[in-house]
Amino acid sequence: MSKNTSAPDRPRRRTLRAPGGAPLDPLIERFLDGLWLERGASRLTLAAYRGDLAAFATHLAARGVTLAGASRADLLAYLAAPAQAALAPRSLARRLSALRSFYRYLVREGLLQEDPSARIDSPRLGRPLPKTLSEDDVERLLAAPTGDTPEAVRDAAMLELLYASGLRVSELVGLRLAQLDLNRGVLVVLGKGARERLVPVGETALARIEVYLAAARGALLAGQISDALFVTRRGGPMTRQAFWQRLRLHARAAGFERLPSPHTLRHAFATHLLNHGADLRAVQMLLGHADLSTTQIYTHVARERLKALHARHHPRG
Repeated sequence: MSKNTSAPDRPRRRTLRAPGGAPLDPLIERFLDGLWLERGASRLTLAAYRGDLAAFATHLAARGVTLAGASRADLLAYLAAPAQAALAPRSLARRLSALRSFYRYLVREGLLQEDPSARIDSPRLGRPLPKTLSEDDVERLLAAPTGDTPEAVRDAAMLELLYASGLRVSELVGLRLAQLDLNRGVLVVLGKGARERLVPVGETALARIEVYLAAARGALLAGQISDALFVTRRGGPMTRQAFWQRLRLHARAAGFERLPSPHTLRHAFATHLLNHGADLRAVQMLLGHADLSTTQIYTHVARERLKALHARHHPRG
C-alpha cells in the first residue's frame, strides 16, 4: 500500500464570515486555498491572512466597493483610516503584506489586470533600541562576584573585561593567552569575518585579569593544559552557555529583576563611551563593526538617556 505524500488536510471548510457576520468574499476563500496548496501555510498563517483581508473587505463594503474593484486610492484610504493608523508600524506592514499577497495572486490567476498594491510603500520600521544598563547598574553587576574562589575570581575578571572592551561573548570566551598583552594593555581580537582588531583594556580590567592568572586559572586547570584565557575545571575554555549562566547567577545576587545578557554589557560599553564624548568612529573600531550604520544605533540610545536625564534634573525639563 503506497504512502499518501499529498499535503496535509486543510482545516475542514465551513461558511467563513467577515466581521459583522457577512459571508467571506469567495475570492478570499480561493486565495486561502491557493496559499495552503502552494505554500503549505499553517492554520495560524491562514487565520492571520483571513482576518486582515476580511477587515479590508468590510471597510470596502461600507463604501460600496468590492475587493476585485478596489483601487490604489482605496487601499491608501484604508491604510490611512484611524483604525489602521493607530496600529504599530509592524502590524500595519503585516496587513499591507497580506493585501499584496492577495492582489498578486489575483493578477497571477488572471482575475485582475493590475495590482492596486504595487506602488504602495511599506511603513518604515525603526530599529529597536538595544537594551542597556546605567553606569550604576554596571557597577552593581561588576561587584557581584564575591569571595576568593577560583570561579568568583574568574567571573569577576570576565565581567570586568566584557564591559571594559565591548567584546562579543563569543570573542570573550574564545580568547587565547597569546591574544592578551598585559604590558601594553591590549587584546588582539579576532571578530566576525576573521577581522582582527586591537582593543585597549582598562587598568581595572587588567588588574582583575592579573589576579585571575596568578591565583585562579591554575587552580581551575589543576594540572591540565589549555591555551584558553578563561577556563573551567574541565580544563577547557568557558562556553557561551556557561558564561550566560554565571552572569545570570551574579545578576540575581545583585538584585536585578530583569536579567541582563552578555550582549547587554557590550551595549552598555558603547553607550557609556558615547555619553562621555567618545567619537563614533572610535566606538565603531572598538566594537568591530564593519559598517558605521551599525554603530549609529548607539547614538540613539545615548540621546534617549541624555533626554531622560534632562527631563529629570533640568528646572524646565
